[in-house]
Amino acid sequence: MNGQRVWRRQGRAIALAALGIVGAAAYAAELEVPATAVTVRYDFEDGRLGDWKIIDGQWAIEEMAGAPSRRRVLVQRAVENVFNVIVAPAGPYSDVDVSVQFKPMSGREDASGGIVFRFHDGKYYVIRANALENNFNLYAYDRGRREITGARVPAPALGQWHTVRVVAVGDHIQGYLDGTLRLDHRDSRFRSGQVGLWTKADSVTAFDDLVIRGVPGTGGG
Repeated sequence: MNGQRVWRRQGRAIALAALGIVGAAAYAAELEVPATAVTVRYDFEDGRLGDWKIIDGQWAIEEMAGAPSRRRVLVQRAVENVFNVIVAPAGPYSDVDVSVQFKPMSGREDASGGIVFRFHDGKYYVIRANALENNFNLYAYDRGRREITGARVPAPALGQWHTVRVVAVGDHIQGYLDGTLRLDHRDSRFRSGQVGLWTKADSVTAFDDLVIRGVPGTGGG
């Protein structure tokens, strides 16, 4: 019996590795934010950015057929910046559970979309997927970019809607792509901040249905 259990565990690990779920993420328990978390949702249907803060990029609300929410989405169209970032007005938060739907529309160098979290004074984490690459990565940004961890995944298809989700509780961070847990990591450099959206280089990307469940935190850092 023990041999059979070991064989089954090994078989499951091989199958998960084939799907791009490697290391601790293959067996990690799903994180949950505390019950004190509050929920904020942005579906962009009012057509106004209001108090959203554009850090870099050309961000605007546009009508789009097939939008997940209803009619309107947030689109980033700048193609010459290194990174494009916009920060939502809610927060700051410490622990967060954030999801967003994104549609990579075009890009020759990059066709990505991601979630910024714990943004403060230009420093932040970002978790992103790229339709031109078969990886799903977590980065820390502090006057430059440093990859923390990543997983091999099937590249999300251009022109289709996908879902990115990140859950961060203390120093524990988990990342999901299209409902599947792909990343499980610990990093303590940033503890609190705001939530935002992200693209890279010439990515033209649409976003919709941003949902933030967060525990109010301090200003950040």
